[in-house]
Amino acid sequence: MKSYAHLLEGLTVQRVLWVTVICMVATGMVVGFFINTYLDLLLSALCVGYTSMVLFTVAGNVRQGGLPREAIQIMAVVAGSVLGVIVAGLIKGRDISSMLNERLVGVAISMGLGIGFGCVVVAGAILRAKHARDQARIAKAEAERNQLEKNILEARLQLMQAQVEPHFLFNTLANVQHLVETDAASASRMLDSLINYLRAALPQMREGATSLGREVDMARAFLDIHRVRMGSRLEYLIDVPDSLKARAFPPMMLISLVENAIKHGVDPCCECGTITIRAADNEGRLTVSVADTGEGVRPTSGGGGLGLTNIRERLKALYGPRGSLVLEENTPRGVVASIEVPA
Repeated sequence: MKSYAHLLEGLTVQRVLWVTVICMVATGMVVGFFINTYLDLLLSALCVGYTSMVLFTVAGNVRQGGLPREAIQIMAVVAGSVLGVIVAGLIKGRDISSMLNERLVGVAISMGLGIGFGCVVVAGAILRAKHARDQARIAKAEAERNQLEKNILEARLQLMQAQVEPHFLFNTLANVQHLVETDAASASRMLDSLINYLRAALPQMREGATSLGREVDMARAFLDIHRVRMGSRLEYLIDVPDSLKARAFPPMMLISLVENAIKHGVDPCCECGTITIRAADNEGRLTVSVADTGEGVRPTSGGGGLGLTNIRERLKALYGPRGSLVLEENTPRGVVASIEVPA
């Protein structure tokens, strides 16, 4: 018995109620054309409706052969109408022979009405099912498109991030190589700092997001490494409230700003320069800024350079118009680069 249970899947209480309502409405529409009472016609309509419903459900669950499912379901409604009229006659106390002789016209009319109303209902059900399948296909295609766009976005972000990471590593190794020849002790300190930095940074370089506190810690190690090379020419200040350190922040962006502040600001022009890292919550939006007191990247230049270009592209990919990178003049000199991201 269990092997045939699937044939009745979909035979719900809701479907029974719908068939009942349709039979009541249909009986009310045609009762004026017959001498039969409303209840007499309703009994016939319910027998036709229920048998057609059962056969329609079974037809929709059978294994598909050469005929389309819709054709099988229409045939099921025709068979259900014939069987339903016979069942109604038997319930009313009529025998089959009388239904096939003196009451044949009435039986034929009842069958015709059952087939007509049934086919209309089936057509509506088939259209609804087709619409549902079309919507499901559209939803599946949309989900696949969104997943593809997500994969492309992730690949773009990884590529941009991979472009950023080697800058610091190559520059630091070049500095270590130079210091080995000129100041072995400083080279050793820089190499120790680099090892400590990589231990902290490498596990999260490939992550899609990290915390502001972790990025600040890496930026501090980054600045310590450059202080070995630049000595008293570089000072830094970090002003990040503890309450903001757990906030999510894209990886490697803060270091890119710090690197630009050193490379384009303090290093080329100043006997002594200061880099200041600050963070603030502006009405739920996280703003992280890096200010330098050197030449900096002029705001009118559009903020060229691989690091800043990648930051803009990554912010656009991650947050759309809600993420931004702004360059402004610092006082009395230098540049302030600010990243703003939504909470």
